[in-house]
Amino acid sequence: MEAEVSYTIDLLINKILTDSKSYDLSKIVDAYELANQKHAGQTRSSGEAYISHPIAVAYILLDMGMDTDTICAALLHDVVEDTDTTLDDIRRKFGQDVAVLVDGVTKIGKIPLFTKEEQLAKNVEKILFAMSDDIRVIIIKLADRLHNMRTLKYRKQYKQRNTSRETMDVYVPIAHRLGMSNVKEELQEIAFSYLDPFAYKEIEDKLQKTKPEREGFINNIKEQICTRFIKETGKAPFVEGRVKSIYSLYTKSFLQGKGFEEIYDKYAVRIIVDNKIECYNAMGIIHDMYTPIPNRFKDYISGPKSNMYQSLHTTVIGRDGIPFEVQIRTWEMHHNAEYGIAAHWKYKEGISGKDRFEERLAWIRQLLEQQRETDDVEELVRTIKTEVAAAEVHVFTPKGDMISLPLGSTVIDFAYSIHPDVGNRMMGARVGGRIVSLDYEMATSDIVEIVTSNDPNRGPNRAWLDICKTKHAKAVIRKWFRTYERPQNVEMGRKAFIAELERFHIKLDEEKYPLLMADTMKKHNCNSIEDFYAAVGYGGIILGNLSQAIREKYRAEFEEYDIADLSDLEAIKVLAAELAKPAEKSQTALIVDGTDGVAYKFAKCCNPLPGDEIIGFITKGHGISVHRRDCEHYIKTSHDPNFEERWVDVKWPANMGKDSLSSFRVTLDIIASPDDDLIYQIFQAFKSNHITLNNTVNKTLPNANKNYIININTTGTKQLDGIIRELSKLPKVISIERKQE
Repeated sequence: MEAEVSYTIDLLINKILTDSKSYDLSKIVDAYELANQKHAGQTRSSGEAYISHPIAVAYILLDMGMDTDTICAALLHDVVEDTDTTLDDIRRKFGQDVAVLVDGVTKIGKIPLFTKEEQLAKNVEKILFAMSDDIRVIIIKLADRLHNMRTLKYRKQYKQRNTSRETMDVYVPIAHRLGMSNVKEELQEIAFSYLDPFAYKEIEDKLQKTKPEREGFINNIKEQICTRFIKETGKAPFVEGRVKSIYSLYTKSFLQGKGFEEIYDKYAVRIIVDNKIECYNAMGIIHDMYTPIPNRFKDYISGPKSNMYQSLHTTVIGRDGIPFEVQIRTWEMHHNAEYGIAAHWKYKEGISGKDRFEERLAWIRQLLEQQRETDDVEELVRTIKTEVAAAEVHVFTPKGDMISLPLGSTVIDFAYSIHPDVGNRMMGARVGGRIVSLDYEMATSDIVEIVTSNDPNRGPNRAWLDICKTKHAKAVIRKWFRTYERPQNVEMGRKAFIAELERFHIKLDEEKYPLLMADTMKKHNCNSIEDFYAAVGYGGIILGNLSQAIREKYRAEFEEYDIADLSDLEAIKVLAAELAKPAEKSQTALIVDGTDGVAYKFAKCCNPLPGDEIIGFITKGHGISVHRRDCEHYIKTSHDPNFEERWVDVKWPANMGKDSLSSFRVTLDIIASPDDDLIYQIFQAFKSNHITLNNTVNKTLPNANKNYIININTTGTKQLDGIIRELSKLPKVISIERKQE
């Protein structure tokens, strides 16, 4: 991983002055001065002045060879989000291009109805829309994320894990698809070190112990190759060698169940030559020098990867019996492999070859087009995670055209990748002349022929949605059903929704369904419950993704009491007045708008504790339901005209939470490395702090870490914060969080 650098404006200016490219230094300095002025007084988690971060992002972009406007946007990328500066201010001072770039990387404001996951998805969607018009937006965002990851050690532990997970799920796949291998590998490596620090350390220690032997082996191979090439061609190529990244070794060893010595391509040697013909000649020499391992040769020159990566790959066994991978490419291929889309700026004065560049960005527009076919905002992030950086198969049409699809794709995916009409009219498929089933998963080099119907009105089968793998195929199928079968969609969606309610034992009159699903309908732009049913019917809304939200809404609004008529705000006000009537004074009575003695209960959705900031919700017949102010239910409904009259200010009673008689249930979510003694240490900590343990569930995670879900009784946030601090100090504990029900 990169060593941490202290970034200053002097460092940035010196790099600009020594760079071979020409920059508008005065414009860059103006951008710095505005950013420095606006971020004055702000600091990062490390304690450094905040301005060091935008300077660092600008420095990373200079390394990539980006232009003046990109550097200016990097320096200004947080001023609109974090200060009183507006986009119009940026536009007037630095021009339209800089303003567009800054806007593209500025997060959208908080959307009340959206969860954190949905908020992330909306921000990713905004970035993709912006980068479809100007690719520099995502390059700035990747540089921003790269510096944040390099300085992640200063953040709290749970933020380290959350940021690392988000990096793996979103930014690593995008960097991969843009061909920016340097950025991708560093992001991957840092994120992995926080997500599984013990596996990371184990591999790092193994590599460190064998460092002298590794370096000797690689140097010996490089010398052998150079000597042979001089003999054969009269000149030595550029040769470099390395050991694969720690994360790459982890995926091959831990996840595939291989021993460290079983990994064939642990070592890699890269040969760089001047042209394409020399690449193939070099491959012949390598195969003559060393024994090639069967089925390990890949030609990414004649068949580039979807991110335009080109190289020849082979795995061979050295003279001392050790296998290693050899990559052979030209210098242009090398620059594209290292910098990807950014190579256009670093090595070619901006964009050249417009058609080829547009081809490299086509996947973004296709992704956004597919997103319009579903109302599930989180589907975009899931697609990036599972498809954008997925391993690929390269298959061929009968005419010899190559099509690349994610590993595991079926012939249905292949048909829709050719054209929507081909997919919709598909009757069957042949692979290598043999008829196959529609769930046949294609392999590289398959020759696939799609058999279609002559009936122009023929459409897909709903079962195909469960068979196909790519979002593109699913989106086209859903579009067909949405367009041609609304009545059937409404009925199917209604039946599926009722079945979902029955699955969770939710009993509710059907006329109350619109109220139960009000938030979801608003979020998915459904104007009526029929629109919602139709979206479920054609697959635009996936009920399985809504299960938790439905259960929470039902518990909060329907399970414990009959809800008042939301259209009768006057009745709600009368109810509020009745609840606020003075009652017998008590030191443990909830205080509502200055009055105590009001009946109340604690909301199950957020389990407030004494010490939490709280708010009250007026219920019918059950007094006040007390929620935390950061409860998603409150955030979503506090500004809704149908609900806002029912939220009232409440305060904790004077004595509540200050004695051992107060007892509140709370659940802790603990991630820890394997240790048989840890659970005993946790129980001892609860015992010494006089905390009652109700129940505990523990499971082993895929990476062998332990996950403990522990429900306890506590007197309030003061006691809870104390026990969390104490448990966090245990050596094997990785993270500990208070869990919402």
